[in-house]
Amino acid sequence: MSKGCLYLCPTPLGNLEDITLRVLRILREADKIAAEDTRRTRKLLSHYDIHTQLVSYHEHNKINKTAVIIDWLSAGQKIALVSDAGMPAIADPGEDLVRAAIDNGIQVVALPGPVAAITALAASGLDVSSFVFYGFIPPRGAQRKAILAKIMTEEKTVIIYEAPHRLCRTLRDLKEIDPLRQAVVARELTKVHEEYIRGSLEEVLQHFLLSEPKGECTVLVAGLELKQPPAATIDLQALIDEFLAKGYSTKQAAQEIAQQTGVPRNEIYRLILTKK
Repeated sequence: MSKGCLYLCPTPLGNLEDITLRVLRILREADKIAAEDTRRTRKLLSHYDIHTQLVSYHEHNKINKTAVIIDWLSAGQKIALVSDAGMPAIADPGEDLVRAAIDNGIQVVALPGPVAAITALAASGLDVSSFVFYGFIPPRGAQRKAILAKIMTEEKTVIIYEAPHRLCRTLRDLKEIDPLRQAVVARELTKVHEEYIRGSLEEVLQHFLLSEPKGECTVLVAGLELKQPPAATIDLQALIDEFLAKGYSTKQAAQEIAQQTGVPRNEIYRLILTKK
């Protein structure tokens, strides 16, 4: 008997229209759908009139359920794996099932579709040429502290996921390392109240201290700009005076001068604040 196939089926982040025709077909054709939250997935299936059997697969039952699903796959069944939203196995218990399937010689097929990290990155305004994804960081302890410190040493754009009730704490911890580092919080992606909050870590934190965050959040932090000594011929103070006299905001002046001189934007930002 030939073995089955594990299909990774991305589901909408919020807007039910964001699902491919291929994913819908696989969800209909599969023998079973393994879902992180069967109640949430049932709403999606009901919307598209899909009646495939649902089974639960989540963080708290994955050890026992992985073995069961591998048995189904080994017997030739087609299993569709879905998470609450986005791509299964990305910051998700599905990665354990994927690894087990591969170890047992079972074919794994990932279908393209929504991913919160990439969606947020594309509209962030930060450097998209290179980035690093940390997923969900530990909520407490020494490991959390070490990861936050490492994030702030990355020279690439960093992407993490954070729950709304922990967002301000995470922003505050990052701000303590470098309050002027540029950051973006993308909230409620694809939904009616979708928003992107951009600015320094200090500015973004202040926004959410005044406006309680709701919904899942994707946090992006600009990479560390390596400091380069300014050329002797560059008079940064003169340039700062010139741009401020023209009515540029602190942020705009820092960005323009950085582009002209090659001096890190954060360094110029600090000089402007010191001058003010």
